[in-house]
Amino acid sequence: MILSGFSYIRNGFEYGYPFLESIQSILPICDEFVIAVGDSNGGTREAIENLKSPKIRIIDTVWDEGLREGGKIFAQQANIAADHISGDWGIHLQADEVIHENDLYKIRDAILRYHHDKRVEALLFKYLHFWGGYNYIGTTRRWHRYEVRVIRNIKTIRAYRDSQGFRRYSSQEAHEKNEKGEKLKVKKVDVTIYHYNFVRDPKSMKKKANYFHRFWHDDDWLRKNILREEEFDFNDIDELKLFKGTHPEIMHQRIKQQDWEFKFDKSKTNFTLKDKILYTIEKITGWRIGEYKNYKLI
Repeated sequence: MILSGFSYIRNGFEYGYPFLESIQSILPICDEFVIAVGDSNGGTREAIENLKSPKIRIIDTVWDEGLREGGKIFAQQANIAADHISGDWGIHLQADEVIHENDLYKIRDAILRYHHDKRVEALLFKYLHFWGGYNYIGTTRRWHRYEVRVIRNIKTIRAYRDSQGFRRYSSQEAHEKNEKGEKLKVKKVDVTIYHYNFVRDPKSMKKKANYFHRFWHDDDWLRKNILREEEFDFNDIDELKLFKGTHPEIMHQRIKQQDWEFKFDKSKTNFTLKDKILYTIEKITGWRIGEYKNYKLI
């Protein structure tokens, strides 16, 4: 059985992605790792080459900045990488997602366990979403709790919408025609994705947010909603929780280099009354009312 990792990146240094840590975190259990590298500045491609791993294969791409509906460019890039894997299973990490070393054996064991159960199309992992720095995590409804991160290498399984998750289609052409597709049948596995999407210094975070909005919104929306403050306001949030666990070892050096400080000011939260009520119900019962689930648990 062959295990393939796959991902995509563009301008990794410019926008502060821990893309090298992401790749290295999953590499030990992969037989190959395919990454679609968009036309980049600042040495992104060269840095991946300098990892000097024979497992890594780079696919050069050019991003279509005119593709500005619903983050489709990200699904496109994920699919380009997925189309080049040769393994029986594909392990997908986005460039700001990292696996803890303690979870590596769990991933391999789960794949081995379900390899011959053809009902199982994918594996579902839980998430820790870090915000502002490495000490706080988001726990409310704005964050997805689970998502598919391991799929069978079936070419009609495609990244869905903005590549947050995956669905199965009758053909690749059906996916390209924006057909709805079928939710994947999954098994939940006790593995955590460490998601560092909102961990950057405030100036870099503002730069990243303003640039990436263009892949979801048109120019009119950007003119009205672009962040004009000098720095990103990390306190514009509903609720955060102190993180008391350990980060993946591959992230330790990056964490030591943090040159900004964020302390959550609860008095500045933007928690609406409705969301407070729903969050309270969830904390008491564990039930997230109306939770979006792009998968079918079996």
